Amino acid sequence: MVLAVLAALVLIGINETGYVASSEALERIDEYTQTRNAVNHLLQQVLDAETGSRGYLLTGDPRYLEPYNAAVAEISHDLDNLRMKYDPGSADAATLALLTRNVQRKAAEMDMSVRMRKQGNEDAWKFVLLTDVGREHMDAIREQAGKLIQTATAGMVSSQRQVEKTLRLARIGIGLVTAAALLAFYLYLRQSTKLKLAGEQQQAALQAERDLLETQVRERTASLAQLATHLQQVREEERGHLARELHDELGALLTAAKLDVARLKSKLSPPAPEVSQRLQHLTETLNSGIALKRRIIEDLRPSSLANLGLTAALEILAREFSERSGIEVASSLEPVELDEPSQLTVYRLVQESLTNVGKYAEARQVDVSVRSYSNHVEVEIQDDGKGFDAREVRPTTHGIAGMRHRVEAAGGRFTVNSGPGRGTRITAVLPKAAAAQPA
Repeated sequence: MVLAVLAALVLIGINETGYVASSEALERIDEYTQTRNAVNHLLQQVLDAETGSRGYLLTGDPRYLEPYNAAVAEISHDLDNLRMKYDPGSADAATLALLTRNVQRKAAEMDMSVRMRKQGNEDAWKFVLLTDVGREHMDAIREQAGKLIQTATAGMVSSQRQVEKTLRLARIGIGLVTAAALLAFYLYLRQSTKLKLAGEQQQAALQAERDLLETQVRERTASLAQLATHLQQVREEERGHLARELHDELGALLTAAKLDVARLKSKLSPPAPEVSQRLQHLTETLNSGIALKRRIIEDLRPSSLANLGLTAALEILAREFSERSGIEVASSLEPVELDEPSQLTVYRLVQESLTNVGKYAEARQVDVSVRSYSNHVEVEIQDDGKGFDAREVRPTTHGIAGMRHRVEAAGGRFTVNSGPGRGTRITAVLPKAAAAQPA
């Protein structure tokens, strides 16, 4: 580890040093290249100006003045750029000063010739054109520009050598660091072999613990599922027992009380108006109690399910819910073949869904459908209510947890699709094979 850290530090140092040195050399190369290009551009502009002026002098065509004027304007700009590239007091700055004077002289010569040509002074501009003054100026300009170009080229070569030197040092350093890294890697392999053996032993122990834990989790999950199913069965049995007790005991008491009222009413002939009114009110109260008893018994253990079957029981449930709540219920119920526990699961699912619609949905219409397929039964309850965010709902909200457990305990799949303003759709799929097995 120590060797690896040292090798990494050395490699970083070599790379950083080489990077800084190479960056500086490349910057100098770029500066020299720009300087050389600027000198070449200045020389080219002087040549263009001379060509344009001579073309105008020889032909008198004003079109030659356009490249001449453009070149003269560029010459001044190029000289300003070159002055910023040299330090004052340096030899190159002195050479640039001489170059500037010669360029200015050449420009003055060309300007004078052009003006005399425009003024029609033929002898004067021809005399200037035939003298060696222009050639001497151009020779001086070329000589001084060549010195500047030579200096820039020498700087570029020196910087390139610096880059090559940096690359050679980097190669040597990287080779040494690689050797150190290989040594560190060898030592690491020796250590990792021992660690791998210890890790394999620890992994085997952890795997054994994990297998044991997974077995315990599966057993506990199966036990909890069996317990929940058992509690659900016990609950249905208790509800059935309570329904029978209410039907046998409370029903008998209410019926006997109603018969006693009828006998009393027949004995009092004609009864007083106040007594007759009281007897009539008592009869209506007993009738309401009997109706309430029947509704409670139906909620606890629907007799229509046992006597008429699932389809008729669901139709009665939908019709009674629509009458109580004022919500329109449209049903599409296909005959299905399910055993009694599975039929009760479907009935409770629809019953709980309709109860939730009446309490929370603020819906105007509910669609209840039961469809039979070759290997499964699909139950769907959909409303056009306000809906809710199914991702944020708590597991116990709206009885969803109970419905989900009922369906999954029967081997089915339970889904809830809802959103604010989009209503709610509850779907349950019960496989017929699973549903036909005894619980």
